[in-house]
Amino acid sequence: MSLLFSIIVPVYNRPGEISDLLESLAAQSDRGFEAVIVEDGSTVPCGNVCRAYEGKVPLQYFFKDNEGRSPARNYGMDRARGDYFVFVDSDCILPSGYIASLRKALEENYSPCFGGPDDAHASFSPLQKAINVSMTSLLTTGGIRGGKVSMEKFTPRTFNMGFSREVYAKVGGFREMFSEDIDMSTRIRRAGFSIALFRSVKVFHKRRISMRKFWRQVHVFGMSRITLKLLYPGSMKLVHTLPALFTLGSAALVLLAIFWKWWCVLPLAAWLAAVWIDALIASRSLKVSLLTLLTSPIQLLGYGTGFIRAYTRSIVLRRGRDLHREVEMRRGK
Repeated sequence: MSLLFSIIVPVYNRPGEISDLLESLAAQSDRGFEAVIVEDGSTVPCGNVCRAYEGKVPLQYFFKDNEGRSPARNYGMDRARGDYFVFVDSDCILPSGYIASLRKALEENYSPCFGGPDDAHASFSPLQKAINVSMTSLLTTGGIRGGKVSMEKFTPRTFNMGFSREVYAKVGGFREMFSEDIDMSTRIRRAGFSIALFRSVKVFHKRRISMRKFWRQVHVFGMSRITLKLLYPGSMKLVHTLPALFTLGSAALVLLAIFWKWWCVLPLAAWLAAVWIDALIASRSLKVSLLTLLTSPIQLLGYGTGFIRAYTRSIVLRRGRDLHREVEMRRGK
């Protein structure tokens, strides 16, 4: 099998990130790939950065009007030359053996669609490492996202995901929505294609966010789960409600501690202790493990409040008319 991989990357105002990504692509041991960079109407474009890597990386660079990351990915697929499309985010760095590992995994166990894990590079900041630990830990929502152990079917995410040209021809492109990768994975599976988790094919994911931006990101993730429930009735499992249950339970314990007995918060203290120990083992860093005492509650409470907000508005009160109309339109496509 001699596949040509097209690595498709949407970018918006991130020339520094693209430089780091292209540097990692220039170091690939397997040269059977092309990079397809799609500039989504950036006001700070990365064209000069891409031109600096001509001759170092097989590269196509396109600039288009701003429409969002899903149309940008679809634009890239329409112009890609590869047999197999691979998607990473602009804030990712690929290990030098990424393409070689992917090729080997597909030769040993071919799958029309794959996903791989993300990790923190040694050069990342303590906050980036702490967020990575929180995003991948089973004590937060790591079991929902998939990885080493998963509490649901593995669902590839667009920070490290790929599928064949055949899949694109049958399923079509990404929809412009939050959690578009989960939607895409669901459509691929429903079209009869298999999906594989290649644990050896990992990326380093910087996660370019502050605590505030991290909260906003996971809050939107929680809200988008309701969109997916409306799009795919029966798709929501008990595991998807755990952050909301954690949020409600935490609020109840804090109120009981304030108005009744202080020791009602001991379950929360025990969870935080477990989070700290787990992070200390995973990161081998006291500073990173201490930061997870902030990032892990943000991870669960942000997701949980977003889930509760969207569930109350769109399902209980049925006030999310635009959302319902959007869902019905997408079902018809």
